[in-house]
Amino acid sequence: MASQANALGAPIERREGRAKVTGEALYATEYAPPGCAYAWPVTATVARGRVAALDTAAALALPGVLAVLTPDTAPRLAESDDPTLAILQDFRVPHHGWPIALAVADTLEAARAAAQSVRVTYETEPHASVLAENLADAYRPDEANGGHPAERRRGDPLDAFAEAPVTVDVRYRIPPLHNHPMEPHGATAHWHDGRLTAYDTSQGGDTVRAVLAELFELPEERVTVVCEHVGGGFGSKGTPRPHIVLAAMASLHTGRPVKLALARRLLPELVGHRAPTDHRLRLGSRPDGTLLSVIHEVTTHTSRVKEFVEQAAVPARVMYGSPSSLTSHRVAALDVPTPSWMRAPGEASGMYALESAVDELADALGMDPIELRVRNEPAQEPDSQRPFSSRHLVECLREGAERFGWAGRDPRPGARRAARWLSGTGVAAATYPVLVSPCRATVTAHPDGLHVVRVNATDIGTGARTVLTQVAAQALGVGVESVRTEIGTTGLPKAPLAGGSSGTASWGWAVHEACRLLVRQLQEHTGPLPPEGLTATADTKGTADEESAYARHAFGAHFAEVAVDTDTGEVRVRRLLGVYAAGRILNARTARSQFIGGMVMGLGMALTERGTVDPASGAFMGNDLAGYHVPAHADVPDIEAHWIDERDDHLNPMGSKGIGEIGIVGTAAAIGNAVHHATGVRVRELPLTPDRVHAGL
Repeated sequence: MASQANALGAPIERREGRAKVTGEALYATEYAPPGCAYAWPVTATVARGRVAALDTAAALALPGVLAVLTPDTAPRLAESDDPTLAILQDFRVPHHGWPIALAVADTLEAARAAAQSVRVTYETEPHASVLAENLADAYRPDEANGGHPAERRRGDPLDAFAEAPVTVDVRYRIPPLHNHPMEPHGATAHWHDGRLTAYDTSQGGDTVRAVLAELFELPEERVTVVCEHVGGGFGSKGTPRPHIVLAAMASLHTGRPVKLALARRLLPELVGHRAPTDHRLRLGSRPDGTLLSVIHEVTTHTSRVKEFVEQAAVPARVMYGSPSSLTSHRVAALDVPTPSWMRAPGEASGMYALESAVDELADALGMDPIELRVRNEPAQEPDSQRPFSSRHLVECLREGAERFGWAGRDPRPGARRAARWLSGTGVAAATYPVLVSPCRATVTAHPDGLHVVRVNATDIGTGARTVLTQVAAQALGVGVESVRTEIGTTGLPKAPLAGGSSGTASWGWAVHEACRLLVRQLQEHTGPLPPEGLTATADTKGTADEESAYARHAFGAHFAEVAVDTDTGEVRVRRLLGVYAAGRILNARTARSQFIGGMVMGLGMALTERGTVDPASGAFMGNDLAGYHVPAHADVPDIEAHWIDERDDHLNPMGSKGIGEIGIVGTAAAIGNAVHHATGVRVRELPLTPDRVHAGL
């Protein structure tokens, strides 16, 4: 165990690790209240229209079936700000996969059999589900996600581009992508004495509690949500999803606890996806590489249920200095499931296109791509004109180049061949904003020397329990062995969700403040502690959410080495390296895991992952892990993550930035740039599958 002197930054093992590997840690669908029933949804098999008839007789006749909820029999829900949760309230079908009924039975097998026995008749309507076929129908929204203006313009970008001595005008496309956490979405719900208890796979229990209270018209104190262990989410568990509402409806209807676990094939249409994006990049520069104009225009899709606009042009407002710039978003409303958050939303897509275009400009200039990026390093954030709280991108590029062996790199594409294999290297930059939200926390000092931290944080596999323990130990001046951290249940002090790489910064700020208050109380206290101990409470509302005078971002540099089979077009990644400037690293072990995990996910984005919409049915094809390919161990033979020591006094008491998402941001572009360096072929649509690469060869 680390002492208080090195609690922050030390590579302490996960505090819940033993519970997870022994099965002691319970996930949402592993709770089994007495009398628990099981539910299975019936989902629409058409892209648009309405249900004309639902025949449930055969389903209800099966042994063990308790009920089949339909829009005629399901509990009524109050209106919500999230229309994706208005399920079983009417017979409309806004997209393929929309829930239209729910079977409930004594066993999982009976519930599934009942759902398959429901007979549905539809009245269909004409539909449009593929972005590439509907680009002309796109409109400019009021804003993109995160409250970002849909368009930002600086200077005269079109004229500056037209007059620039060196230009690139390119188009990049990214397909729909799916989160696919290891733990599929599921919930166990139980109504008792007018109260609702729900165990949910969620990144934020307090958010789920508020929404359930709203939908079922309950005071929040009559709703308990437990999210003690969550097996990944990557954004798909960031807001309440239909499964928790369906489970609660089924429990209310039957009077029994109900468990609902979504089959993996249902996830792409029920819990969100990364929207496809079509990017047009125009970069104009002087012959020495100085940018004169940056134009990044993005078109994406949303559903007709709820507008969601992937903010993929926003990173171009942060990255490089130029006197003129245009960044804009357009969106087409289609008959598709509502897109949602997926690891580094906006940044992952936008930086793939931007960093690929920057590489193309370097090629047009005959300039080293690292030097081109350094040449256009801005003194302040280009869009807001605010100073950066810290920006060490150049240091990441330089250190990465040294670690990777970039010096002496032959810039010629297609020059390195061994038998049928061509090899090449590529680089890309990465950025992610520093986000933080208000939070409450308490800490209690007990007479036996134990300190108990309480905050309703959610650990989605990132090591939140461990890092918050380290934050508390450092602030209290004690060893981590004398700190216990309680998280994952409503009733604990309210906390924001785990998302936007903001969890540790938000929760840790409140924990740090509570610990400092407790230290002062202990200094003023005389005599032995009372049996219940001394407790201090902190609330960072008004401080954590205060407007900053600084532009706050994490930065990084990604390097990739690939080999390309000239006979088949297969791309093999031999090496990946990431170097990051992300403030103070609070736990070296869990941080490295987060960086590497993001890089592996970026590799999947580059080479294997693709959601495909069937134009005829509006359905996502390849909707399980047999058809949607994520990287395996054999795909990642050599991967390294490093960071530079970065001090930033304009963040939070720990000096930390988020690290969960930046690892994915530049990886796909670095791999794509390496493929071009290996082959001379520029494939501008992800993933870089063998057929696409071979066609170029």
